[in-house]
Parts: sequence; structure tokens; C-alpha cells
Amino acid sequence: MGTVNTPGRPDGGPIRVLLADDEAMIRAGVAAILAAGGGFEVVAEAADGREAVALAQAHRPDVALLDIRMPRLDGLAAAQEITATVPGTAVAMLTTFSEDAYVARALGGGATGFLLKSGDPHELMAGVRAVADGAAFLSPRVARHVIDGLGGGRLAREAAARQRVDALTPREREVLGLVGAGLSNPEIAARLHLVEGTVKAYVSAVLDRLEVRNRVQAAIVAYEAGLLT
Repeated sequence: MGTVNTPGRPDGGPIRVLLADDEAMIRAGVAAILAAGGGFEVVAEAADGREAVALAQAHRPDVALLDIRMPRLDGLAAAQEITATVPGTAVAMLTTFSEDAYVARALGGGATGFLLKSGDPHELMAGVRAVADGAAFLSPRVARHVIDGLGGGRLAREAAARQRVDALTPREREVLGLVGAGLSNPEIAARLHLVEGTVKAYVSAVLDRLEVRNRVQAAIVAYEAGLLT
């Protein structure tokens, strides 16, 4: 996680974050992690989903980090409203293992990040950076838990995923694995010694060939195909 202490935005400004959770201690903990990482600015905090929507509209942060279970308006509904009314704000959900059933609904609502409340602080920062950069981030532990929880048909899904991945070129498979690991385009470019424009082209090709809508869905295919552990 060599990027956690770099400036938040390409122009050197911080990544502006809205935190929404009905537990003040969770908000304080996340805010402390972001402050320690550098390159982030928490511009507002909300204790419920309705307040989160209003504050997102008022402050227009780069990222809205939302708890799923909140009073007045839950995080899923808040995510849908924020993505519809504040298109410049990316949405990431704070999840627990007991909430994996909500991931599909959150995807449909426009969320592009899924982070564990109990996860590694560096993973939290990497996830916020990724969604702020227009990428998507699915915590590896969340991805594995979601896939394991899908139940029947797992072997068939894994075989189908392997078949889809086999149709990719070796470089495309390499890019898919890094997308699945939660790396942003600049991080992939650095890892593979490519220019960022080339990485964007590879990512676009991978999404098209896998017939998925976004990087989170691509990450799930990568897990099911066994590219990540």
C-alpha cells in the first residue's frame, strides 16, 4: 500500500469524504484512520441516511462512505439518492460479514466500493482512493464471503467464470487479477509498467469481454475463476 501517504487528488488536493454511520464511535474511528493516512478530508458526518443525502448535496464530496443499516433512510437507499442527485460523488458502503446479501442491491444502487468495518486500515484507505479515482473496490474478504454465501451452483459458477477468463489474453487476465485485488488504474499502470491510458483500454476490454458492467462485478468473476485467493 505504497500510495497511502500521497496527496489525495491528482491536483494535490485532499479526497473529500462524507462519513455516514449511526454509531459515533465508528465515525470517529474511520475519520482517525483517514486522518492518519493523509490525503483525505472529512467534510461532513451524518448519523442517518436522510442526513447523509442532504450533506452530500450540500458539500458534494468526492466519496460518500455509508453504513448500510441506518435510521430514517438506510445506506442502500441513500446510495441510490446520492448517485442520482450528486453524480460527481462516488459511493462506498461500509459492510460486515452479516450484510453480504446487500451487495447486489448496493451495486444496483450505484455503489462502487464495499469495505469492511473490521478490515485493515490500509484497505479502507485504498478503497476510498480507488472509488475517488473512478475505479471500484471490493474488499477481498467481502468478495470471498459473498461468493461463498451464494450457496448452490458454486462449482458451475466457478467453471463458467474460468471459461470466461480463459477467453482473455494473458495481459487481460493479469489486469483482471489486479482489478480484483482493488488496484486503481494508476496503481495497475505502476505495477505493470504501462501508461495509464493503456491500462484504461485494457480494463474496458476486460469488462466488455466478460460482459460485466463495472469493476466490482469483474472482481467477483476473478474470484470465482480462482485468480485471487
